[in-house]
Amino acid sequence: MDFQETIYLLPGILLGLTVHEFCHAYSAFKLGDSTARDQGRLTLNPIVHIDLIGFVFIIFAGFGWAKPVQFNPENLSNYRRDKAIIAAAGPLSNLILGVLLTLSLRALIVYHIENDMNMSNSFGHLYYVLFYAASINFGLFIFNLLPIPPLDGSHIAFSGLDLSPQIEERIRTFGMPVLFLIILIQRFADINIIPIGDMIIAMIRFIMNFGGMEIIP
Repeated sequence: MDFQETIYLLPGILLGLTVHEFCHAYSAFKLGDSTARDQGRLTLNPIVHIDLIGFVFIIFAGFGWAKPVQFNPENLSNYRRDKAIIAAAGPLSNLILGVLLTLSLRALIVYHIENDMNMSNSFGHLYYVLFYAASINFGLFIFNLLPIPPLDGSHIAFSGLDLSPQIEERIRTFGMPVLFLIILIQRFADINIIPIGDMIIAMIRFIMNFGGMEIIP
């Protein structure tokens, strides 16, 4: 990855991770738990949410993490339901951001086409920033919904299953090694176990071409 591509990626990474963690914190607060607020996580300041090592991994390895938002189960009125809501809030925020960013990208392209404008350098820079930001947010949405601990999808899945705490803990123990194994196989063995990239492109293409306009073939 060259320096320019890294610059294109940074806004989407910062935006996606920050909004994701903020929405976890906000949903927990609205459900009656002030733990995240008391820890200073109820903010859109990316410095508060970004984990430095996880951030570096995202840029150079294609996967990473932010600082997890904590909550106190004792403050929730319905633990299983509220845990699922808190877990789902992050990925859903990335889905909404992905849609909005893709619509912005579509509007940018349509504006240039309708006004017969040249694709200048400024257009190219903005195009790639929006495209990468949309891709990153759709990727965060899909990836975090995988039912593998410690991803958000596992918390949603556990909330719908009547598992004992011991079984949940046993599953969590194996979750991280399995997740890293999948990532390493996809990254270095060129085996597409989970076609996240294809799903991202399909989502962007659907929104860009919605209404009969073939902007992306």
